[in-house]
Amino acid sequence: MISRYRTAFLTAFISRKQRQALRHAEYFHQGSHAGGPVDQPTARAEPACHLNGKRTMSSNFVTTADGTRIFYKDWGTGQPLVFHHGWPLSADDWDAQMLFFLHKGYRVIAHDRRGHGRSDQTENGNEMDTYAADVAALAAHLDLRDAIHIGHSTGGGEVARYVAKHGKGRVAKAVLIGAVPPIMVKSEKNPGGLPLEVFDGFRAALAANRAQFFRDVPAGPFYGFNRQGAQVSEGVIDNWWRQGMMGGTKAHYDCIKAFSETDFTEDLKQIEVPTLVMHGDDDQIVPIADSALLSVKLLKNGTLKVYPGLPHGMATTHADTINADLLSFIQS
Repeated sequence: MISRYRTAFLTAFISRKQRQALRHAEYFHQGSHAGGPVDQPTARAEPACHLNGKRTMSSNFVTTADGTRIFYKDWGTGQPLVFHHGWPLSADDWDAQMLFFLHKGYRVIAHDRRGHGRSDQTENGNEMDTYAADVAALAAHLDLRDAIHIGHSTGGGEVARYVAKHGKGRVAKAVLIGAVPPIMVKSEKNPGGLPLEVFDGFRAALAANRAQFFRDVPAGPFYGFNRQGAQVSEGVIDNWWRQGMMGGTKAHYDCIKAFSETDFTEDLKQIEVPTLVMHGDDDQIVPIADSALLSVKLLKNGTLKVYPGLPHGMATTHADTINADLLSFIQS
């Protein structure tokens, strides 16, 4: 009896995996595209789930002016919350937030940055201006209004650039979580930044063995799993690796320069909407002293919330805490 059930399960599982492989192949069918400004997007939609005649969940692509397909999830029907993931991850990194806020009655949207996740693996355009333009294309396609944009790490830089350059009339609030602004790399103007050699090391490790590098980062500093007494989750590590390996090596390599050397000082100064800056004081990836503590001083309407002992990936490791504080800010 057990053997019969096991055989039936394996048959169904293999069939499901085959269907997933076909969908995965369709996601990556198109090749690289040149970067450029984005203005008139088009989209290819996939089937949506409906409840009582209303669209509740969908996964789609928006095609930017340079031909790049950007994958996104769009769930729910309330006020839009737009989530921007960190390097080298995908929209899936926001699972805990997407589900939480969907159940709270919000419309939750998350996209895979170009070159990441299920979006096209791009040769060009892997820099912050184009990332922000891609978000603008998505916002225009979905006609997002009164939106709250929430960015983690590199995604926080993307939020800053988007809100400053494209967000007028569309954005209600912004949130930066463990975010890279104002600028990460050390220079004469930014003496407290990280030396360029740190990011050269990232590039070298990625080029030498991306698969191993994408195992070492989440197993070590990203989630604070290298700290004594840390409760290590192999599932979280595996999920980080899975997301990273979905994207393109060239895009990931280029993005290191984008998140480390882009100066967001003027972007932060231009943002007028209420902005919550959330940062763990044990962030080993984006040290708080040269990021959040400086960013909040540049924002016209910024609020800083520091989390003692929490790591860079605190939205995953401490999702309940982060979600509660996000909800409080959103409702304020």
